[in-house]
Amino acid sequence: MLVSQNEGSGPGGKPETTLFAQAQAGCPESLNALMVRHEGLVHWVVRRQGLCGLAYEEAVQAGRHGLWRAILGYDTQRGVPFASYAWIAIMKYVWAAVQSYGVRLRREVPRGVLVLYCYRVGPDPAGLRDWEEVRQCLERLLVRLPKRLRYVIQAYYGLGGKEAHTLQAIGDELGLTRERVRQLRNEGLAWLRQPAHSQELRSLLAWHTREQYELADQLTQAWLRQRGGRNGRR
Repeated sequence: MLVSQNEGSGPGGKPETTLFAQAQAGCPESLNALMVRHEGLVHWVVRRQGLCGLAYEEAVQAGRHGLWRAILGYDTQRGVPFASYAWIAIMKYVWAAVQSYGVRLRREVPRGVLVLYCYRVGPDPAGLRDWEEVRQCLERLLVRLPKRLRYVIQAYYGLGGKEAHTLQAIGDELGLTRERVRQLRNEGLAWLRQPAHSQELRSLLAWHTREQYELADQLTQAWLRQRGGRNGRR
């Protein structure tokens, strides 16, 4: 339940109406006093929103921005309780942060996923709505890789929460040459591209056509020939 607090007094016994006037006139002490006083309203709003994966603290920070804007825009003469006025602004900023997070997710996931299949970055597949589902599916697929191959793929492409690293940096960490790391990366990609392993992920990405399967086979055969011809078609 929202409770109006603007009839109370702030620090030093000042009525909140005075604090609002001073904050809107540029007084940082009054602004800070109101921010602290209404911090609980921010948490009240955030706890009632679907954050869609956005971290709670990030949502709170966005809500504080909304609270700040509400303090500067509140008209004490209109008779509307501040809490009723402010929660709308807080909610809007929280939802803007949620939407921004969704955009970041859609931008990040395709770079880490599509490159596994065709060595290039492309636009978002048409009709795909839930990149979080794609990310989770990819993680389940990566777990099936042998440990060293999984580490190389995650480290090189910046998957699984890791920062992207160069072949040389990965080699230095594993005690391998740059060329050996490249071979391990290609071996991991060849496994991940196999339709038998990646049907669920390909379906989510709308990469489930005959042409895309043929592309996966061509890339795998090219890798086998580079490795020395073993199992390659000639």
